[in-house]
Amino acid sequence: MPMIDIDWLKDHVEVPEDLTYEQLAKDLVRVGLEEEEIHRSQLTGPIVVGYVVDATPEPQKNGKIINWCHVDVGDEYNETDENGNKVPRGIICGAPNMAAGEKVVVTLPGAVLPGDFRIEPRKTYGHISNGMCASERELGLGDAHNGIILLREYGFSKEEYDALEPGDDAMELLHLNNPLLEINITPDRGYAFSYRGVAREYHHATGAAYVDPAIELGEKAPHEAKSIDGAAPVKDMDVFVEDNNPIHGVVGCDRYYGRIVRGFNPSAPTPSWMRRRLIRAGMRSISLAVDVTNYVMLDLGQPLHAYDLNKIEGPIVVRRAGEGEQLTTLDEKEHKLSPEDLLITDSPNGERASRILGLAGVMGGLYGEVTDETTDLFIEAAHFDQVTIARSARRHKIPSEASRRFERGVDPQLQPAAVEMAVELLTRYGSGEGSRTPVDYNQTKRPNDIRFKVSEVSRVAGLDLDTNRISDILTDIGCHVGGGGNGEFSVLPPTWRPDLTEPCDLVEEVARLVGYDEIPVIVPPVPVTGDTGLTLEQRRQRWVADTLAQYGLVETLSYPFVGDADYKAFAMDAKAIKPVSVEITNPLAGDRPFLRRSLLLTLARTVQRNIRRGLQNVSLYELGHVFLWDPNAPAIPALPGGVKPTDEQLAALDAGLPDQPQHVAAIFTGKAEDSGWLGETRDVDWSDAVEAVRRVFDRLGAELNLVQPAAADVPAEWHPGRYAEIVAADGTKVGEVGEFHPHVNEALGFPEHSAAFELNLTAWLPTLDDKPVQAKPISTFPPVRQDLAFTVPESVTARQLEDVIREAAGDALESIELFDVFSGEQVGEGQKSLAYAVVFRSPVKTLDASDSEAIRQAIVEKAATLGAQLRA
Repeated sequence: MPMIDIDWLKDHVEVPEDLTYEQLAKDLVRVGLEEEEIHRSQLTGPIVVGYVVDATPEPQKNGKIINWCHVDVGDEYNETDENGNKVPRGIICGAPNMAAGEKVVVTLPGAVLPGDFRIEPRKTYGHISNGMCASERELGLGDAHNGIILLREYGFSKEEYDALEPGDDAMELLHLNNPLLEINITPDRGYAFSYRGVAREYHHATGAAYVDPAIELGEKAPHEAKSIDGAAPVKDMDVFVEDNNPIHGVVGCDRYYGRIVRGFNPSAPTPSWMRRRLIRAGMRSISLAVDVTNYVMLDLGQPLHAYDLNKIEGPIVVRRAGEGEQLTTLDEKEHKLSPEDLLITDSPNGERASRILGLAGVMGGLYGEVTDETTDLFIEAAHFDQVTIARSARRHKIPSEASRRFERGVDPQLQPAAVEMAVELLTRYGSGEGSRTPVDYNQTKRPNDIRFKVSEVSRVAGLDLDTNRISDILTDIGCHVGGGGNGEFSVLPPTWRPDLTEPCDLVEEVARLVGYDEIPVIVPPVPVTGDTGLTLEQRRQRWVADTLAQYGLVETLSYPFVGDADYKAFAMDAKAIKPVSVEITNPLAGDRPFLRRSLLLTLARTVQRNIRRGLQNVSLYELGHVFLWDPNAPAIPALPGGVKPTDEQLAALDAGLPDQPQHVAAIFTGKAEDSGWLGETRDVDWSDAVEAVRRVFDRLGAELNLVQPAAADVPAEWHPGRYAEIVAADGTKVGEVGEFHPHVNEALGFPEHSAAFELNLTAWLPTLDDKPVQAKPISTFPPVRQDLAFTVPESVTARQLEDVIREAAGDALESIELFDVFSGEQVGEGQKSLAYAVVFRSPVKTLDASDSEAIRQAIVEKAATLGAQLRA
């Protein structure tokens, strides 16, 4: 996001002398430019100008050569000898460019540099070093660390350099003590990525005097270029635009303006004020030619590119890439190009458009770049299609300062002014001579007029403004406003605002400049109907979430993206699961290009992250969608934009979309019970997951049915002996519960016996009966409690036996609870013991011994059908 320097802002708009960065942030936020952060200096002084009196090289045993220097830092900071005289400070410096007679930046004892690096006298290489001569990186000014700052090379004029005295405040000199305001720019306001745009917004916020710098520059820029078949000839250079593959019918380049600068001095230094501003804006100072293009971009908002004129051969052709073409960009990375990419090319050896100079609007290539031997320059300024640049920058993963501006929209009439400013700076500081005959390919179109009813402001924004006030606001943002007599304007938006295309956009501008705080707050009335409030399904989902939270779990949200690492951790067959998974064309993370089919895969990463950060007992749950792709689903049709789809078209879209059921899942790790070192502790196991599911089912009034399949049928991620399927009342499988397989715990770094469940709410909730429960009268007769223990074959489940007991006892059974399961030699091989606590109670009489015995006998006889025998 842009960094705003008040010193630079003053070049474009009148600001108070005592303007603070806090006040600037408040002023800009009023018009929608939000404060991101006020960056304050991490430096504290004293940091001063020093004059190197002498520098004595001293070779070391390790082969390194250090300099024992005496540096004059002014009477205030110089050392005092035994006679009370001020003498230069002794400083050790290992920089190769240290030399006597230089003026340098000295950090004195007491100074603190970025990273909390404190300067103190210290003995090193046999001397007491009483300070440090600093490099750019040590002061946070840039990345350069191959030598100390020599102020002679720092862009000061001869007069400015001669005026520097030892002891002068270097923090003030280099603006090291000034804050910076970082602002947040919304995607529709690309013009605010420049001081030209921010100054305009400051004018809107405060009424401060503002003059658009592009107006004067544009008037001075030459425009006389004869256009021939889409080409504009310049001495030594022609330019053509040939776009055979426009995106959405929009040509990739509709404006290309360029001028030649000859006789440029490649060794000319960047002036100190420009270097300082670039560094404070977060850009590295490279060379005068490159720095000027960057400076103009930051100042006006128009990206520029400088070519070495002697390395390129005309004509220059702006075209789309061909299949199989490749480009090595300035960052020395190889890129395979797409036919959607827009290229800048030249024509060596008469082969038209055969050599690629750069990826238009994104980044230049290695060929044609400016070097320290360049004497003749070709300065390019263009207007490119926003969609083309945005796609290329994302496709190749090389977002640049230029692409950030082009993809948000650059003023299509700004190019001559931007090149004029660059030529003036190169002429003034680099002794160049700019051509007055430009290339100017101009196929830009005039923005469309917007028919704007004044009443829209009141209808949409609720602001009661008169016609003149609305007209003044629209004029102030750069619109040409006509009409208005009948309450309707004809509004021509400014060229730097491509986002203004509809009447609602103009309403937003009026509301923004009047002040959002002036919009009246009106709560819309809600009609009282039977549909008011949450639906039954929404209420049930909240009940599920509340139940799990009350059980002690913490709700989280996770991104739904999965990949090979997740499939491997859960021992899933990636080859089988990928064809039925939704694959993202341009994923946020290249290693996770698929959408999840199970919540557990992404929830497990959240649990894993918490465990790795030192948490011991992590139990989390999540409600979210999974995405189930049907390979046989019909293709999703491409529908035209700007037209309401028909019902048939919407149905075709729905038919091609993946199924997206709502799931709830939870993972339990660590201790289920931990009452301290004096109390009992218990590790999590499958029973905790089952209990959570049981509570969910009880909360929604459903009967929990668990079916344990054979070990061979258990999915690979679950423990084969501690896993069950969750089955709805109608027999539909709606979920899974159990412990993770040990190899899953090992892969994820989970504790042993970590448990989980996942429940398909979309499949389960419709099976529930939402009819009111009929209350039964409470019996006043006493209960009869008995314990029944049966020996049954291993194949008989506790649920099967419980159902038999319920059926046999009939209405007399009040409750039944399994309290013991036992197997061993006492019950025989292939047998197990199931013990139940049962309570009988009659609603009409007191049960006597004969009644209890009759019920007991009926249970025994019915249980015998399962091979169960009552134990004595």
